Amino acid sequence: MRTKDSSDAYARAGVNIAEGEAFVGDIKPLAESTRRKGMMEGLGGFGALFDPKAAGFRDPILVAATDGVGTKLKVAIETGRHDTVGIDLVAMCVNDLVVQGAEPLFFLDYFASGKLDRSVGVGVLRGITEGCRQAGCALIGGETAEMPGMYAAGDYDLAGFAVGAVEREQALTGRDVRDGDVVLGLSSTGVHSNGYSLVRRTVADAGLAWDEPAPFANDKSVGEAFLTPTRIYVKSTLAAIRAGGVHALAHITGGGLTENIPRVLPDGLGVALDAGAWPLPPVFRWLKAQGGLNAAELARTYNCGIGMVVIVAPDQAEAVSTILAGQGESAHRIGRVVADAAHSVAIAGTDAAWAV
Repeated sequence: MRTKDSSDAYARAGVNIAEGEAFVGDIKPLAESTRRKGMMEGLGGFGALFDPKAAGFRDPILVAATDGVGTKLKVAIETGRHDTVGIDLVAMCVNDLVVQGAEPLFFLDYFASGKLDRSVGVGVLRGITEGCRQAGCALIGGETAEMPGMYAAGDYDLAGFAVGAVEREQALTGRDVRDGDVVLGLSSTGVHSNGYSLVRRTVADAGLAWDEPAPFANDKSVGEAFLTPTRIYVKSTLAAIRAGGVHALAHITGGGLTENIPRVLPDGLGVALDAGAWPLPPVFRWLKAQGGLNAAELARTYNCGIGMVVIVAPDQAEAVSTILAGQGESAHRIGRVVADAAHSVAIAGTDAAWAV
C-alpha cells in the first residue's frame, strides 16, 4: 500500500502548499519593481535585510508603523475589486511614518485567507507594490497565511508593516509648534480607509447596491467611489520638510480632524479651523445627510476632505504651500494654532460650509 504524501494530507485539510509557493513566484517580480537603495536581498528568505547607510543616512532614527485597511476590505470583497486596497494598506502605514519626518525605507505585508485564491492575492499585491512605488519604499518581505476555518469563503485580511528613517536632528516631534503657527490642509481623495463600518451601514440603510451609480459621484458606481485609494503624502511632505519651516504633520485617520491634530501639539496649544477654508467633498455631504450626522460627529469620524495637516511657521506658510502645490497637492490654509488649555480642535463655520 502506498502512503499518501503528507502534503496531500495538508491539502485535504484545506492548505495547498504548492499553490502558496506558486503565489510567491507570482509576486516576486512585483516586489522587485519596488527595489530602492538599501535593499539587500530579494523575496523568499526567513528575514529581509536593509542597509540604512546605503540609503544615504548618517545617524538615523528608525521609525516603525503598522496598520490595516479595516472593513474597507469588505467593500473590495463584495465588489470583486482587489487592486486598490493594497495602496490603502501602504498609505495607512507610510503616511504615519512621514509625520515623524521619516522617509519610508521598506514595507512588509501580511495576507491571510481561509483558502488562497491566487488571482485575488496577486491583485492585492499589485496594489501594495503600486503603493510602495508611490511612497518610494521597497517591498522586502511578507507572509501569506492560509487558515481554513478562520475566514469565511472569499474573505481575507491584510496588515502592513513599514519602517522608515530620519536623521536624528531632523525628527518631527511637535516640540517646535508655537501659538500662531499656520495650519495647512492637504486634500484627501475621499474617505480614505477609516469609518467604513459606518459607510457600509449608511449604504445599506440607503438601499444602495455597490454597482449602482453613486449619488455623490455620478461617473462612478457606489463601490468604485468608496474604493478610491487613500492618498500617499510621502514625497510631497518630505519635500516640504526638507525645505524647512514645517513644525508638525498630522495624518487624519480614525478619529477625524478633532482627534488626530492634538496628537502632534504640545500641551497648552490647540487649533482653530475655519470650515469655509476648504471644500467639503460631496461624499462627506452625502454621508452626513444620509447618516444623520451632526458636524461634530462628521469631524470626529471622517477626514472631511483633509487627509494630512501641515503645521508651519507663519513666515514659511506661503513657501511651504508653493512646494506642496508643486508636488501635486491641493493645499488649503485652514486655520492656526492657538493657546488652549483644553488641547482641542475648534471648527468654526460648519453650519454654513457643511450644510446639506
